[in-house]
Amino acid sequence: MKASDLFIKALEEEGVEYIFGIPGEENLDFLNSLKDSKKIKLILTRHEQGAGFMASTLGRLTGKVGVCLSTLGPGATNFVTAAAYAQLGGMPMLMITGQKPIKSSKQGQFQIVDIVDMMKPLTKYTRQIVSGDTIPSRVREAFRLALEEKPGAVHLELPEDIADEDSDVPLIKSSSVRRPVAEEKAILKAVELIQNAKSPLLLIGAGSNRKMTSKMLLEFVEKTRIPFFTTQMGKGVIDERHPLCLGCAALSSKDFVHRAIDKADLIINVGHDVVEKPPFFMTPGGVKVLHINFFTASVDPVYFPQAEIVGDIANSIWQITQKIKNNPSWDFNYFKVVKKAVDDNLLEGTTDNRFPIYPQRMVKEIRDLLPEDGIIALDNGVYKIWFARNYRAYQSNTVLLDNALATMGAGLPSAIASKIVFPHKKVIAICGDGGFMMNSQEMETAVRLGIDLVVLILRDNAYGMIKWKQANMGFDNWGLDYGNPDFVKYAESYGAKGFRPTSVDDFKSILEKCINSKGVNLIDLSIDYSENDRILNKELAERSKKI
Repeated sequence: MKASDLFIKALEEEGVEYIFGIPGEENLDFLNSLKDSKKIKLILTRHEQGAGFMASTLGRLTGKVGVCLSTLGPGATNFVTAAAYAQLGGMPMLMITGQKPIKSSKQGQFQIVDIVDMMKPLTKYTRQIVSGDTIPSRVREAFRLALEEKPGAVHLELPEDIADEDSDVPLIKSSSVRRPVAEEKAILKAVELIQNAKSPLLLIGAGSNRKMTSKMLLEFVEKTRIPFFTTQMGKGVIDERHPLCLGCAALSSKDFVHRAIDKADLIINVGHDVVEKPPFFMTPGGVKVLHINFFTASVDPVYFPQAEIVGDIANSIWQITQKIKNNPSWDFNYFKVVKKAVDDNLLEGTTDNRFPIYPQRMVKEIRDLLPEDGIIALDNGVYKIWFARNYRAYQSNTVLLDNALATMGAGLPSAIASKIVFPHKKVIAICGDGGFMMNSQEMETAVRLGIDLVVLILRDNAYGMIKWKQANMGFDNWGLDYGNPDFVKYAESYGAKGFRPTSVDDFKSILEKCINSKGVNLIDLSIDYSENDRILNKELAERSKKI
């Protein structure tokens, strides 16, 4: 069998259904082999970064390894940001890159970059394939490591001459591995810590975004009645309408939820690790932390848990739930006060009719119109904070935001991948004008694929997040404003439909129409960030102190 055919067979054996990317001259053998696959579909993108974001998002949503493809040199270097996105975000993703022949070269060092060495700090595993006979073992190992906790990015380089050679080695069958479970001693220690606490508080992080973990955490909360809050990437693990939900730690401090954190004497930290922006900061002599995760804690100056449970999270929570006895002296009264403040805050600004639209009003309208299983895929910008704080997630993985690498440009590709994985769900890409323009060419990909997708651009004609930070630090407003194309005409040039609301009511009717329409629909929405500083900093800090 030709080595490139063997590679495709190995990917089929791993259950791969899609490969996202842009082939080049060095991938033509691989591409020709892929053409004959009955199981794998090529999703041709317009930029390798977009392909990497799509593959990563597929991994995030399915728990399977997303696969993306590029040629050598500049194609492979364009994967760098997506590799970091997957690696930090815990998303299983395999990058396949081409390379010049390694047994003989007729072009010297033209386009040659040491991609394997470049990928080492960004991946869990990176190898050049130097013989067709090693393809089955290299592919199996790459998939195994991509899925092993914590999931992440892996990379294989397939040189042009290796792809063309013959091999008669058999495939290695895909295997399943059970995650190890925590020892009983650790479970009993955790139960003791929780039962002896005065005001325990549950934190739900990104690693909890698994169906079984979600189920077990809900059972734990229902039995103990311990209130909970989430990180940005833990939203929706338990329905945020739950009466014990205190909201999301969207800010590092000063928000209402941080008043509850300050009053807790034990934080039960489930599935969070320090890669995600910290939802709270530990201090010597301060709140105790119980770390429950697939892996041990990474200790740093603001995170040094007093106890750890390492193993399958769902099983750990199940064991704790079975053994724990509720302590009648637990005091959650202050948390109830915080809960009311959080709920009251969610109503503020939701009836404001100003236009350009107020962020809280925009968030409310989207939440009201999307079904419970609808997905929002956010790019990175100040609006991410508004969605983290004000948008209630009802199900796991329905709010796709990146609070690990926090890269711009991922919103639209992530939404496209979400629609490919879940074609019957409503999906909205929510992008700032800056982030949208970084991968806006993927509009053509969405139109070509014939998917139904809403692309919402929040336009303020500036890098709004940095302007907000600039103002907070007392600097002059300088260097962050830019112009934009006519987004409606831009959408139409791709074959999509474009809309530009002129009022809040206009936005509501347009959004409802777009959510329920076929094809790709873009909405160019002007947004007013003028009160970010007042609401998210000065006034918020003063109001939260009064609780």
